[in-house]
Amino acid sequence: MTWSDRLKELGIELPAVPAPAGAYVPAVRTGNLVYTAGQVPFVDGTIAATGKVGQEVSPEEAKGHARTCALNAVAAVHDLVGVDAITRVVKVVGFVASAEGFTGQPAVVNGASELLGEIFGDAGRHARSAVGVAELPLGVPVEVELIVEVS
Repeated sequence: MTWSDRLKELGIELPAVPAPAGAYVPAVRTGNLVYTAGQVPFVDGTIAATGKVGQEVSPEEAKGHARTCALNAVAAVHDLVGVDAITRVVKVVGFVASAEGFTGQPAVVNGASELLGEIFGDAGRHARSAVGVAELPLGVPVEVELIVEVS
């Protein structure tokens, strides 16, 4: 079964890759690795949420937004090399715009990690960082970037 087949089986469609908001590209390949730019929770070309987690955005809502970010990152990889070229997810970095005192960043970024596990199974197991930050671009609550190995 290909990853494309797996996505169909799960009923997941990869979204269109949003145009970069600056002087960068959504993903770049070097050797057998693809690095994505940080992906925010765009849904149909619109920011799905703004605010800080633990204040305007609940941790559970933020977990869903992290899932959206990861899906957008997979779409960026697909746009560059095709999703079926992915051999494994190597690293996930999740940034969480955190209200003062919020320390649940790992649980928020689990939204991204769990999606990658659903799609890629054991090949989706990865190293990860979950980082709390004061602000993120466009006021979003979560941003996720991936490093994946490709064939």
